[in-house]
Amino acid sequence: MKISLKKIAITPFLFLIYFYKIVLSPLLPMKCRFEPSCSTYFVQSLQIHGLFYGFYLGTKRILSCHPWGKSGYDPVPEKKCNHK
Repeated sequence: MKISLKKIAITPFLFLIYFYKIVLSPLLPMKCRFEPSCSTYFVQSLQIHGLFYGFYLGTKRILSCHPWGKSGYDPVPEKKCNHK
């Protein structure tokens, strides 16, 4: 079984996000303004873009989730390919 370096790098972050979703999120009164939720967006951004850019996208999304920010459907951007 081949495990990629990318999966090894993002696994601790995924664990923390899943812990938040399962244990902490149900206890909090606030709900996310976006679809997919910020935690789901963070997981998807890490899986698609890897640790550094995925972490940047997820953090940017969380910082924009406030009462005066945007809301609605906001998917993770697709990974750009550099094919020639």
